[in-house]
Amino acid sequence: MRRLTLADIADIRAYERERDAFRAHVIELKKRRRGGVGPIVTFVFENRDTIRFQIQEMARVERLFTDEQIMTELDIYNPLIPEPGMLSATMFIELTTQQELREWLPRLVGIERAAELRVGGDTIPCEVEEQHAGQLTREDVTASVHYVRWRLTPAQIDAFEAGPVTLAVVHPAYTHETVLSDVTRA
Repeated sequence: MRRLTLADIADIRAYERERDAFRAHVIELKKRRRGGVGPIVTFVFENRDTIRFQIQEMARVERLFTDEQIMTELDIYNPLIPEPGMLSATMFIELTTQQELREWLPRLVGIERAAELRVGGDTIPCEVEEQHAGQLTREDVTASVHYVRWRLTPAQIDAFEAGPVTLAVVHPAYTHETVLSDVTRA
């Protein structure tokens, strides 16, 4: 997929005019691109629209007006747009209370390296998006959000399209898997 440029990011006034429709589009898109793995981990497979939405919302909330500020966001989020032969996802550890955060986040250190796809007899380990890994990885506690990707061979892409595809997390403190729906896989 083509990376985003300054020309793709609307200024705040222009974005406000398109925001309701674009937001509704991305909400529907993310519903189809979301997969839960066990009770507390969810993945959202990213694409150009989901990343553009993230940047537009960051610019809106943080009042980013200059090209330099927007370029910083582009530099941060463009690596999450998958290249050909890749899948990119945001992994969310969905905890809602302070008690859950204190209990689970120390136990899940390293979970960002524990996601895998099972496609056509192959197990494809995830790669951690390195720029974000440096900011999110700690030895004593993990973050609630991680950015991961998978590289697929042409044969694995064909097997992915044919299905089934299993998304799994194989971590000492959290081992769960789910078969992606046809809608999510598409």
